[in-house]
Amino acid sequence: MIRHVVFFKFKPDTNEADKSELLAMIQALPGKIAEVQSLEAGFDVVRSPRSFDLGLVSTFADLAALGIYARHPDHQPVIELAKVLCEQVVAVDFEA
Repeated sequence: MIRHVVFFKFKPDTNEADKSELLAMIQALPGKIAEVQSLEAGFDVVRSPRSFDLGLVSTFADLAALGIYARHPDHQPVIELAKVLCEQVVAVDFEA
């Protein structure tokens, strides 16, 4: 099993509606991409200087399933919106 963890840091001028749109798009992915076994996402509640603003944790059967997800047409708009709204996006993928 592969765990996929992503953190998003919004640009300072990103409005709340755009932040919520990105979260909704992320949360809709399991219904669109069969390879997503689970996905949880939400906004940071601590808001410390070192915190990122939004995070997601998802699971996949294996690296092949993660690769299908990464290239899936329904995932691409999420990537594109994150590029517009975020100053930084970091990820880690590990075996669980």
